[in-house]
Amino acid sequence: MPLSFFSEKKRIFAHDMELRQLKYFAKVAELRSFSEAARVLYVSQSTLSQQVRQLEHELDATLLVRDSHRVELSDAGRAFLPSALRTLAEADNSLDSIRNVKQLQTGVLRIGSTFTFSLLLGLVLRDFIGRYPSVKVEVVSDRMDELMTMLDHGQIDVALSYRSLREYPNIQSTTLFDNHLAVVMSPTHPLADRAAIGLKDLEKCRLALPMKGMQARNTLDSLLAGSGLQLHVQLEMNTLPTLLDLVASTHLVTLVSQATARMHKGLVALPIEGIGATMEGCYHVRRDSYLKCAAREFVRLLEANKTLGIMEMM
Repeated sequence: MPLSFFSEKKRIFAHDMELRQLKYFAKVAELRSFSEAARVLYVSQSTLSQQVRQLEHELDATLLVRDSHRVELSDAGRAFLPSALRTLAEADNSLDSIRNVKQLQTGVLRIGSTFTFSLLLGLVLRDFIGRYPSVKVEVVSDRMDELMTMLDHGQIDVALSYRSLREYPNIQSTTLFDNHLAVVMSPTHPLADRAAIGLKDLEKCRLALPMKGMQARNTLDSLLAGSGLQLHVQLEMNTLPTLLDLVASTHLVTLVSQATARMHKGLVALPIEGIGATMEGCYHVRRDSYLKCAAREFVRLLEANKTLGIMEMM
């Protein structure tokens, strides 16, 4: 009599009490004794007998034939036992899987990052994968707004980017460090020896800017709003390494964070005159949502390593 026969009865595997009934039945079937099974399971014989009878009642079948000397499996009991043992084994395997996830012996961590955070991300990932070699890590690089969308849709677990000027109600952002928007150019540019650059000076420059939607560009656009300035934007690009290469080898001028500029040798990064233009470096997670164990540990290591990582970025 297969387990499917019994599945028409009450759903007996849904709760801990019912799994315990299966465990009691299987142990009595193994030892052919209620008293021995009770001793091994550290329960009273009356409790064990009561739970087995409850199981038989729910199945509407006699599983064990009792007499004064021994216990035998009935036909239904012999048919039911293999499926009961499989169910108990699957329950144990499920618990083992949960323990493995909690102990970071398995699982997947999905991280999104903008280009600026690559040094900090690399530092933390070296620490993380050294500690947890069994966890698979997937990293995607994209624009801040794309990362926020991916995070909101549950496609990544953690995102690293500057704080968005747009409000994302479902996303919680935690500040790691403050940075500033800078005017960036080649050391051979005529303005490279200035101590600072005013926004008005940008009208005289040929600009190569990050694409709209990237955080440096969003910050610049917010500074320019209502200023009436007319900028000569010759090039827009969403690939910052290539953008910085072009600026380093030409007299094009760009505006990116100081941290981004300092990741490229041979550039001058000047502050904007009279304007702080602060950009907050953050990690982002979904608000009021479960944060998997691997993501919690990544965030912990991110906080622990942020000072060293920021020093590398700066």
